[in-house]
Amino acid sequence: MEKNKALSMLGLARRAGRLSMGHDTALSAVMDRKASLLIFASDTSERLRLEFKTAMDKRKIDIPVFYTDITMDEIHFSCGYKAGVIAVNDENFSKKIISLLED
Repeated sequence: MEKNKALSMLGLARRAGRLSMGHDTALSAVMDRKASLLIFASDTSERLRLEFKTAMDKRKIDIPVFYTDITMDEIHFSCGYKAGVIAVNDENFSKKIISLLED
């Protein structure tokens, strides 16, 4: 995984207004079917991950979900907002971030 490039891309997406960061806004984006990618920081709780999985299963929402080794502090440094869960609300940003996370 190219962590630094992925963090840079998250920062660009944040400045473009294409991220929903934090529990409430990310969950709203997923439930409203605006999100095309969901990213969890490495230091999020299992309870948070299970809550999102349950909500997505209940509504039959199928979007890519990544459990990264990126910490909340690294997200805070690159995006200016400390969050453990991020929903990417743009298909093009999602594709690029997925390609960086899979490397």
